[in-house]
Parts: sequence; C-alpha cells; structure tokens
Amino acid sequence: MNVVFDFGGVLFNWEPEQLIQASFPERAATPAQWQQLTQAIFGHAQWHDYDRGVSSVAEVSARTAQRLGLDATAMHALVDSIGERLAPIPQTLALLAQLCALRDASGAALRLYYLSNMPVPYARTLERKHPFIGWFDGGIFSGDVQRIKPEPEIYELLEKRHQLEPGQTVFIDDQPGNVQQAQARGWHGINFRSAPQLQEQLQRMLNPPLTA
Repeated sequence: MNVVFDFGGVLFNWEPEQLIQASFPERAATPAQWQQLTQAIFGHAQWHDYDRGVSSVAEVSARTAQRLGLDATAMHALVDSIGERLAPIPQTLALLAQLCALRDASGAALRLYYLSNMPVPYARTLERKHPFIGWFDGGIFSGDVQRIKPEPEIYELLEKRHQLEPGQTVFIDDQPGNVQQAQARGWHGINFRSAPQLQEQLQRMLNPPLTA
C-alpha cells in the first residue's frame, strides 16, 4: 500500500484566518470580514500562481496588496513568514512515525509519499527545519513542478515517478476537492479531519494494521 500525505492542514498546521487577523486587524474585525479576506488572498489565482512556482514572494505580495488595497509592507511580511510559521501537528506526526515503523518492519509492503501544494520558498524551509520529511520515500511539492492540486497532472506525475498503482494508493488531504480528484484516478481517499479519524480509517486499509 502507498500512503500519500498532504502537508498543510494534515501534517502541518495551516490556519490562514488567524494569519489574516494578526496581519490586518483593521480589515478582519469580524468573522465574516476575516473569512472574506482569507478567501480573497489564498483562494485567488494570484496565490495559486505562487503555489505553482511561477510567482515570487515579492510578486504575489505586491499584486495581492494592490488588488485588495492592503498595506504592501504588511502583505510582504505575511507571505515571507508563512514557511517559518508552519508547525507540525503532533498527533499526525506521531501517526507518521507509526507508519514508518510499520514500513521498516520486516515484510511490511508499505511506502510513504507526500503531495503538497507548497510554494518553493516554503518547501525549502520545511526541508531545512524538519528532518522527518526525510522519512518519506518520495513526494512532490507543487512549486517544484509548476502544477497544483487538484489538477490531474500532479497526481499523474507522482504515479509515474514512483510507479504507484492507483488501486494500492491512499491519499490523505483536508480539502475534499483534492481527495475527489485522487479518487477519480482510482486512488483511495481520506478527507482528513483529525489524527484519530485518520488512524481509524487507515486501520481498515493496512495489512498488517497499525499498532494501537
């Protein structure tokens, strides 16, 4: 079995609304305001280009600030700092360690990969700060290949690079649309909500199972 992890919101904390409230308090005084601004920044094509690796920190910061009438210095500081702010989720990291132990045990037919929408600067920061990324057998950051989820090409690229059989691959992501695209390719999919929920679902798929 191949187990493929998303990073943001699954293995690393991703709380964009809190970032927006801290960076632009005057524009995010109510839940409706900060939710709207969060979507306007991180759900826009300009941010997707940054994820895709075709836009720099300076470019996405300047263009987003101009489009939304935000302070350009504050916007640049926000974008530039996100890679350092991404922190591992302890419960999911513990589950990853269990999977590594299972993989490394004699006879465990298990491989671990990642597939993450991650701009190049953040990807390099995570690799530098978090040695456990080396636990994976391989993976793809979107910024390195200029493709983003849920585009089918990025799933296909992971398949080809690591000879993944779709029916023997399970994909874990907190975004339903990304999971649905994996399922459309014949992968199994888990919409991540919590580490206990993920462990429970993986237990039913893995042979041998995870230890309790």
